[in-house]
Amino acid sequence: MDDSTRTLLSDIRDKQAQTPAYHALMEMTEHPVDWAYEAWDGLLSDLSHKDGHTRAIAAQLLCNLAKSDPDKRIIRDFDILFNVTRDKGFVTARHCMQSLWKIGVVGAEHQKVLIDNLANRFKVCLTEKNGTLIRSDILQSMRNVYDEVGDDSIRTLALSLIETEEDPKYRKKYTTVWKVK
Repeated sequence: MDDSTRTLLSDIRDKQAQTPAYHALMEMTEHPVDWAYEAWDGLLSDLSHKDGHTRAIAAQLLCNLAKSDPDKRIIRDFDILFNVTRDKGFVTARHCMQSLWKIGVVGAEHQKVLIDNLANRFKVCLTEKNGTLIRSDILQSMRNVYDEVGDDSIRTLALSLIETEEDPKYRKKYTTVWKVK
C-alpha cells in the first residue's frame, strides 16, 4: 500500500478530511486492489467507531473490498458487518444495507451468505423503526445481486418475501423493485 492510500484510510476518521477520503477510496475500490488486507482490520475495527459516518464509510469500503478478498475474509467477518444494518444511527445502517449487494456478486458462497441473511432480516425487521424502508432496501439489494448474476432463485425468494407483506400498499411498493427493467 502506498503512502497516499494510507493517508486516505487514516483520513476517514478525520471530520475535515473524511468526505474527500471516502470518495477517493470508494473510487479506488470499484476495482480489485492489492492492499485490501492491509486495510481490513482497521476497517473492521471502524465498524464500532464512535462516529456514525466513520462506521458507514468502513462498512461501504468493506463491501467494495469483497472483490479484492481471495481469502474470503468477508464471509468470516460478515456477521460483524451485517450487524451495522442495525446501527443506532439509521443513516449509518442504511448506507451499510445499500452496499451489501456488492458482496453477493463476488461468488456463490458470498451470494448464499448475503441472500440468506437478507431474507431472514426481511422476516424480522418489520417491528423495527423504519421497518418498511429496511424491507425496501433489502429487496433492492436482492435485485442488485439478481441483475448482476441472473440467479432466478433470488427473484423467486424476493417475490415470496413480498407475498408475506400483509399491507397491500407496501406489497405493491415492494413489487415495483422487481418489475422488468
